[in-house]
Amino acid sequence: YGIEFSAARRTWSPRLTEEENVRLFGAAAAPNGHGHHYFLRATVAGVPDEESGMIVAPTETDAAMRAMFMLLDHRNLTMDVPELDGLPLTTESLGNFIFERLANRIPVTRIRLWENPYFYTERDRAGIFVMGVRTDFRAAHRLHAPLLSDEQNRELYGKCNNPAGHGHRYVVEAAIDGPLDELSGTLFPLEDLMSGVRKAVGPWDYKHLEADTEEFRQHPSTGENIAILLWPKVEDAVGRSLFRLRLWETPNNRFTLRRGGPDEEV
Repeated sequence: YGIEFSAARRTWSPRLTEEENVRLFGAAAAPNGHGHHYFLRATVAGVPDEESGMIVAPTETDAAMRAMFMLLDHRNLTMDVPELDGLPLTTESLGNFIFERLANRIPVTRIRLWENPYFYTERDRAGIFVMGVRTDFRAAHRLHAPLLSDEQNRELYGKCNNPAGHGHRYVVEAAIDGPLDELSGTLFPLEDLMSGVRKAVGPWDYKHLEADTEEFRQHPSTGENIAILLWPKVEDAVGRSLFRLRLWETPNNRFTLRRGGPDEEV
């Protein structure tokens, strides 16, 4: 289930000094606040009721989501929502608040809160928090396996084996997980995560992967291989272990690496 809402806030923790807040949150800590258009997705799970065949009645879920919308939409979260008083007003902390409030009404197992198209946080019922960011890079490539014959390559890759190559706008989504810092209400500095991912993909931006990079001279530049080779680059640049890495080659195909098992989420 999903809703969108627009709200203003000052990114600020009452548990930190003013100097600490400004150093951590920068322009987002400005006294007059700033605004976002949020997208909230809540996932419910459980055993369907024998009579209704549903996990939870849509009327119940709709009512819970509607109540959340009415509480947050077109509000200044810092000034207009007493329920948030005393909490750090970060996206991670807001997501935690939303999860716990929804969990009192419906069997929610995970929420994801997008602050903008490039940044989101998650929280699940096990209390695990995730922070993810998206960026992109533009590159040309040719799907061609050096160990296969030209005929085998043409048969395997089809038009993607075009000798002159073709291009994509690749979208990369990198996510980390961990506990929230109780003082700041953050999982990890957002700017550090975003700049690290951009640094990792930067050498491939506006390049031909086979002709201009070393990584793909002996490895076919499939989406699978790009994701595999990108994972350690992002970890090195960010200085932290990844939880999940996704690569969109086009809007219609995605490749995912996930620590600990396959990605089951749509």
